Order: sequence, then C-alpha cells, then structure tokens
Amino acid sequence: MSTDENGRIRSWSLSPSDSAYVPPPGAVDAHCHVFGPQAEFPFSPKAKYLPQDAGHEQLFALRDKYGFARNVIVQASCHGTDNAATLDAIAKSGGRARGVAVVDPAISDAELDALHAGGIRGIRFNFLKRLVDDAPKDKFIQVAHRIQRLGWHIVVYFEADILEELLPFFAAIPVPIVVDHMGRPDVSQGPDGADMRAFRAFMDSREDVWVKVTCPDRLDAKGVPYDDFVKSVRPLVENYPDRVLWGTDWPHPTMENNIPNDGPLIDVIPRIAVTAELQQKLLISNPMRLYWPDEQREGRS
Repeated sequence: MSTDENGRIRSWSLSPSDSAYVPPPGAVDAHCHVFGPQAEFPFSPKAKYLPQDAGHEQLFALRDKYGFARNVIVQASCHGTDNAATLDAIAKSGGRARGVAVVDPAISDAELDALHAGGIRGIRFNFLKRLVDDAPKDKFIQVAHRIQRLGWHIVVYFEADILEELLPFFAAIPVPIVVDHMGRPDVSQGPDGADMRAFRAFMDSREDVWVKVTCPDRLDAKGVPYDDFVKSVRPLVENYPDRVLWGTDWPHPTMENNIPNDGPLIDVIPRIAVTAELQQKLLISNPMRLYWPDEQREGRS
C-alpha cells in the first residue's frame, strides 16, 4: 500500500502504460472521480477511506493520454454529499465534463437547480456498507421523484448478493437507472452464471435500465488480461447495445492493495465491444444521450 506522510492512500498508477487500443474521436470516459485536493475540498468526516489528492488536472491528463474527449465525473464517497470538488472539476473542463452527485435527501429544489447548472445530470445511491453507513430507501425514492423535472437519472451501486432484495426499490424509481459495475457480479461464473442471469433479468424488467460495463480490475480475480471479465461481459454489450456505458473508474477508489494499470483496462474495450458500431454506441452515442442530450439532438459530437 502506498501512503504519504499523513497516512493518505494512493490507489492509482503514477505511470500507467500506453494502451494498444485508441478510442474513436469523441469517446467519453463515463465513470471516473476526483479526490480533493484536500486543502481546497476537505473529505467527509464520515469517509471510509482517506485518499491522496487526485484532482482535475490529473484526470484530464489521463483523458488526453488515452484519447478520450469527455468525462462523466461521479461523486466519490470520500467527499460525502459535498459535491464541490466534482463541480469544480466540471467547471474547469471547458464543457467536456458532466457529473453525478451524491445528495442529502433533504436537499432543496434550489440546490438541485444549482447542481444542474453546474453540470450534474444524475444522483448516485450507494448500497455498499463498507463505503456508506446509511441508505434510506424511502428518502431515496422521494429524491428520485423530485429530479424527474430535471431529466436526470439515478445511478446505483450495489453488490450481486443484494440485487433481489433491491428489486422492489428499483421498481419504485420513476426515472432511468444506471447500474455501476453491473452490480459487481462474480465473473468467474461466466455469462450464464447465477449473477449474470439475475442481472440480465433485471435489465429485461424495464427498458430504461442502463449498465456500466466497467472495472475488470475489481471483478476479475485472475487479473490481466481479464479473460473472465471479457467472457461474461461481452454478451451484455452485444445484447443491450443501446444501454451500455464504459469508464476508467480512475483514480480507482479503495484499490490501493491492487493498483491497476490503466492501459490494460482500456485494452479490454475492443474485446467486449468487438465492432466499430458497438464501440461507437458504448463510448459515444450512449453517454452523449444521457449526459449531453442537447448536443446529441443537434448532431454534434
């Protein structure tokens, strides 16, 4: 584990390798984060991990290194419901970033409007107990109804073993749902394993469930080249081509004991989206529809 003099952890590679794969022009990294910098954007006192600074300059440098055009910045749990770091990064992106916030369910409509003006287009509900202390479903449903007028969606993060218990909650959400990391299935089971069958049934239950086919580094215990991940995930991309998203997950929160190399992560893309058409949808058309719908309607990339 890499820590600094203050005990803060680093979960990302300082010198990620180049990737063999080059994304098409206009590609979007639709799941990434920023940490701090702490001096300007303090971490939440409830944070379950204390990372080193990984601000917008590093994120945008990674974006440019690998040939991406845009980012969707998802509020990291270490910042709690203070979205200032995410909003600052969006503001400094020159229009090339949008975001997903984490909010207190008691947030006012005026505060929601301010988040929208700052580039937020969704709210994240986290059900990982090791990252959050409380996940009040009834209050989450109330917030989900209140964001309908903004055209936002809900992002959910959970693990496969609680999918079934969450289904009634998901059914009550009145806006599109985006699932982080496919609900963390056991990819060693293969595409026809119990976890993937249950997740596909959820995808089939409503046409506005989207999925981020992300994090081979978290989900594939065998590591690079992530063959189990590819085998399990490629059918999702092929069967739900208009509802899949991809992202780096940089700076890879809580991965300090198994820091991934970003190059091999990006090289997974053409193995799960094996045609130019599928890559166009995964990396451009789909994230643009969710996060830059006005530009999508106008036919701009």
